This record gives sequence, structure tokens and C-alpha cells, in this order.
Amino acid sequence: MSTRRILAMQDVVKRVPVRIEKSDIPVSQYYGSDVFGLDAMREFLSEEAFESIQQSMNQGTIVDRKMADQVAACMKAWAQSKGVTHFTHWFQPLSGATAEKHDGFFEPIAGGRAIERFSGNALVQQEPDASSFPNGGIRNTFEARGYTAWDPTSPAFIWGQTLCIPTIFISYTGESLDFKTPLLKSLHAIDKAATDVCQYFDKNVTKVVATLGWEQEYFLIDSALYNIRFDLQQTGRTLFGHAPAKGQQLEDHYWGSIPERVSAFMRDFEYESHLLGIPVRTRHNEVAPAQFECAPVFEEANLAVDHNQLLMDVMEKVAIRHNFRVLLHEKPYAGVNGSGKHNNWSLATNTGKNLLSPGKTPKTNLQFLTFFVNTVMAVYEHADLLRASIASANNDHRLGANEAPPAIMSVFLGEQLSKVLDDLEKSVHSGKMSPEQKTALKLNIGKIPDILLDNTDRNRTSPFAFTGNKFEFRAVGSSANCGGPMTVLNAIVAEQLIKFKKEVDTLIDKKVEKDEAIFQVLKKYIIASKKIRFEGNGYGDAWKAEAKKRGLNNIPTTPGALEAMISKKSLDMFESLGILTHREQEARYEINLETYTKKIQIESRIIADMVDNQIIPAALTYQRVLIDNVNGLKNILSGADYKKASDTQIALIKEISERVSIIKKAADDMTEERKKANNLDSAKKQAHAYCDKVKPFFDTIRYNVDKLENIVDDATWPLPKYREMLYLR
Repeated sequence: MSTRRILAMQDVVKRVPVRIEKSDIPVSQYYGSDVFGLDAMREFLSEEAFESIQQSMNQGTIVDRKMADQVAACMKAWAQSKGVTHFTHWFQPLSGATAEKHDGFFEPIAGGRAIERFSGNALVQQEPDASSFPNGGIRNTFEARGYTAWDPTSPAFIWGQTLCIPTIFISYTGESLDFKTPLLKSLHAIDKAATDVCQYFDKNVTKVVATLGWEQEYFLIDSALYNIRFDLQQTGRTLFGHAPAKGQQLEDHYWGSIPERVSAFMRDFEYESHLLGIPVRTRHNEVAPAQFECAPVFEEANLAVDHNQLLMDVMEKVAIRHNFRVLLHEKPYAGVNGSGKHNNWSLATNTGKNLLSPGKTPKTNLQFLTFFVNTVMAVYEHADLLRASIASANNDHRLGANEAPPAIMSVFLGEQLSKVLDDLEKSVHSGKMSPEQKTALKLNIGKIPDILLDNTDRNRTSPFAFTGNKFEFRAVGSSANCGGPMTVLNAIVAEQLIKFKKEVDTLIDKKVEKDEAIFQVLKKYIIASKKIRFEGNGYGDAWKAEAKKRGLNNIPTTPGALEAMISKKSLDMFESLGILTHREQEARYEINLETYTKKIQIESRIIADMVDNQIIPAALTYQRVLIDNVNGLKNILSGADYKKASDTQIALIKEISERVSIIKKAADDMTEERKKANNLDSAKKQAHAYCDKVKPFFDTIRYNVDKLENIVDDATWPLPKYREMLYLR
């Protein structure tokens, strides 16, 4: 074992598990204590200011600057009572991470003194450099001005000694440059569209919110081993590494006993999360060794997205305290399960009804079927856009593998609901229904159970599955910002509900009874969207062939998938709903292409670096040992004895030479292709070149490097191996 690996392993072995006692305190006693939530607002704000904030949160009204001054002063007082010294506008630029710039509360005044001040202007608006964040050409380097603006619907919180104020991020000319702005607009669109449809069933419904419950998968690795894997540090995944003898094939890690050190880390980050009002409640071992999952209670989608972004930051910082590093990459290790972030989406009304949960009467079940069928229809109409929403260089490694949904978008409903839709399709005629038909139909849909959670199996091979009272978008990657996929899902369902209401109203205007009009339109959608419904094994090759027959696209790579973002259909939909202009959506397309290219470019450079500076030198060092040994045998053996003793070693010497030659040539050819790609004149051409010309070399190089790992003496091999990294000590 190389000296660096020995030192790293010794560092791992001597560690003592971190013990914390915070879990002895009931969560209810400290939950949300670092959030400027309702209790803190009531304590620190005047009644007038409290009502103003509540109105803004519930109705989207603007907080005027005078009231903002009062809110800012009270927010500062609350934060300082907890030892806070700085504030920041916390936002989500299109880089995928969160961003923050900390400013102190104090201001110098005359006489060499200072006062503590936090104005309404500072609360409401700040000016980051818009040209330094991904902007897709919307901002030039010399056009730097951009704005962050306070989002009152997501409460401020304290992280460390800083007051963090969730904000949107827009350019000087008003275009959105973040994930939050279009998400908020999509939430407004789905609210209006769904509320209008709810009026068919319940006049008391005046607001509909999209809810989200994410499930965050991740890996842990010992910091010492992470620190000597350059590929993990800079790309989030291992570019080389032979599969260990024991991986996940015994299926003994999933839901197994959580290792003590890992459990201490989990308790610690859950404590920090609960202080921040993040309702994390579930934890368990995942399928792969060193893989785990956590999940919260459902929340309104905007807050859930903020909480997920914050949680990833919390996890990474807390892990360092426990001598771990968190790996959020979708596929950090080849040959074992990758990580996703299942997005469980539903719609809830101000009356407390989950619109995707069946009721106890035909009327409430008809409402359920209306939103259920329209969601399926929306996915059918915009399957490629939904695929584009989860496309990334990271997720390309995971989609379609053994544990992840395929790159083909389909919807799983379960046997019972599939039968309900089939029966509905058969029973509704285009003409006027007889009283007997109406009665039979209503009796049939009235049989839908109030709770479907245990009445349908779960299909983990489906990218978009109905799981009882929600749809689970399983294809979202573990490192992704949920805001992107949720914006698309909200938008396509909002558009579909608008179409649905227009068609139903047209029939009603023609004197068709309301329920019959709804049934007729739903039947049309059930028939039209039937191709997207699939109940079988999404991992099998048979599904790929069947999907092709159905006309469903299989788009395995990111550059191809992203094209759906700028189709006329997608552009027109976003603009008609007021979510994204053509320019904003086209900018996001450019950003996604550039991000893909840069990630493959970085991986390519690191592969070449590791090949030249670690892999080949280690292989040649061990080859020299073998050559010296073979030469030494000549001094003590001769004839048949020498041949017998040296044949195996000579074969190894030759194999090392052959593999080193293959690796070196492939790395050099890859570098040349990278240079060619860099000279192309558009983001689209570059992304496709990196995908089609550069990336294919990765597999050739890796295959031969991994073969060398099995040949080269363990003491000489420079990289920690899977057998060392995947089993936490």
C-alpha cells in the first residue's frame, strides 16, 4: 500500500466515534428556533407589521418600504438576541449551489464610532454581480448589475452567526437568473389553474398549493480517503476504481443497522436541520455500501426546495465535524447504486384536501380523477421537457442503470387505478349518457378507496409513479436543485388544467351537464395519454422496444435531452403562463449546455492528469520490480526451470506494457478531441462534441486502469480502492 494510503488508513482506524447528546432533548423544544417564523414574528413585530407579512405570505402582496424598515429592525433585534453579527441575501443561482455575501449589521458614524443598523432597503434588495453567475448571455461582463429581492413567503433563518434572507435573483433588465423566481411563478400558475377547476366541485376552495416531499440519497466517505482522491474532490465521483469482491450483491446494507459513527453524524445534522425548521424525520441505510437516505415531512413546494438546498449545505458542513465527506453526486462509484432525490408532488387546497387523494363519495372521487388524469395527460404532452428537467452530466451516469428509472418518461398507475381508467374509457360515450349509464359510472368511481397507499404495488423502475396520494418523480438526481423539475411539473399541469377547463366549459355552453362534460373530456385524455402509461419493468430491453413502438422518446444523454427546453411547444407554454420568457428559457438552455460541457471537460482533464502523474508511473514502477525479478532469476535458474518461473511474470510485464500503451494513447487522443471541441463556435456544438467525441474515451481508459489496479502491487497503487472507501470504519 502506498505511503499516502497507509497514512490515510491509519487516520481512519484511529478515529473515535463522535458522540452527541442533543437527541436526548425532545425536538419539539427547539424545532424552528433559528427561524424567523410565526412565533418569532408575533414576539418581535408590531401587530400591523405582522399582518402585513402574513398578507404577503398568503396572498403575494408587496410589503411597502416603510413597513419593511420596521420588519428589518425587528428581524435584526431577533437575530442579535441569538448572537448574530451579519446578514446575507441567500439565493439560488443557476450554478446549482446557493450563494451568499455576508454584511455586518454595524455602520461607522462620525467620531470613530459605529451603530448597529439594518434598514428596510437592505432587507428588501441587494445588488450581486449578475455577470459573474451563469446567465446564458443575458448579462455581459461589462453589464454587471443584478438584484436579489426578498421572498417573504420563505422565512429568514440563522445559519452560524449569519441571518439568511431567502431571495430571488434577477438581472438589471428583469430576467430571472435563479431557480426560485420561475418556481414562484409556476406556483402562482398552478394555484390559479387548479383553483378554477376546483370550483366545479367545491366553491370553498380559494387557493391550491403544490406540495413537495423530497427523499435525499447520499454517500459518506472518510475524510482522509477523500483527501487523497483528486477525482472525488474535483468531480464528486471516482473516475477510476475496480469493483470490490463484495459490493451490494448480498443486499445486506439496505435498511441494516446504521453504523455508530454514521448514526452520530445523522443525529447531529438532524439537530441542525430541526433548528432551521427543516422537518427531516426519516433516516436509513440505502442499497449500496456507505449509501444512506433522509426524508422530511411534506411542505409547500417553495419552502421544500429552500429546505433541500439548505439541508445539503448543512450535511456537508456537519459531515466534516465527524471526519466524513458527503458525496451528493448521482454516481460516485461505478458498479453500485447511484443516488437520486425522489420528488413526491401533490396538490393541496386551503380547505385541507389533497387533490390527489380519493374521497368517500363519487363527487370527491370525480375531483380526484380530474386532477389525476390531467397530470398524466400533462406528462404525456410534455414528456421530453420533463426528461430535460432532470438532465445533467451527473445524472447521465445513473439514468437507466440497475437502480434508476430509464431515460424514457413513463407513468406508473398501479393495477387498480389502471382498471378505473380503462372502465371510464369504455363507459363514457361521446353522446348524451342515459340515467343508467350515469348511475353505473358514479357507482364505479365511488368504489375508489379513500386510501390507495396499500392498494397498488410500487414500481421503482418508473420515472414518474403514482404512490397512493401523490406522484413520485423518481428520476431527479441527488445533487439537483428540486426547483427546476418542480417548475416544469407545475407548469405543464397548470397548462393542462387550463385546457381542461376550457374544453369542459365549451361543452357546458352547449348544454351538456357539468359531470357529463367532465367525464367526456377525461375520457378523451385517458385515450390520448394511454401510450405514456406503463406498468412493467422499466429496466428491461423489452420496454425500450415497446416504448419505441409507442412513439416515446429514449434520450440517453444530456445534450440531446436539453433540446426539448427550446422547442416551440415548451417556449410558448412557459411564456403563456408568465413563468419564463423565450429569452429566459433560451438562456437556461445555454447554461445547461455550458455546464454539461464544463463538467465533462473537467473530468477529461483530471483523467489525463491522473493517468500521467499517478496511474502510469505506478504501473511502470511495478513493471520495473517485475523486470528486476525476472532478470534476477537468471542468476539462480536456467533452462526449463527459468522459463517456468519467469513466464507468469513476463506475461504480467507484457500486459502492463499493453495496457499502459492503450491508456496513454487514449488519453492523448482524448486531449486532442477536447482541443477540437473547445474551438467550436456554439455551446450546442461543444456539448455534443464532448458527449460524442471526448466522453467515449473515459470508458476505454477506465477499463484498462481498473485492470492495472488488479495487477499492480497494492503497496505501489496510489489511489484508495473501493474496498477501502465503501466500508466505513
